[in-house]
Amino acid sequence: MMKNKVKELRARYGYSQETLGKEAGATRQTIAAIEKGDYVPSLLLALNICRAFSLTMEEVFWLEEEKK
Repeated sequence: MMKNKVKELRARYGYSQETLGKEAGATRQTIAAIEKGDYVPSLLLALNICRAFSLTMEEVFWLEEEKK
């Protein structure tokens, strides 16, 4: 399962969901879904989100190990 720090980072940077969406080329609803873990962004969208925060992919997104 993919995890992320988008909500935490957005708050730290003072971005609204709409502002981050505009920066990354997505809608507010898409950003909300990513934050809740309901939507896994495409590679391009994930890179654009990272660029908006000036962070690497690993600092924003990671894979959580599946429990067997």
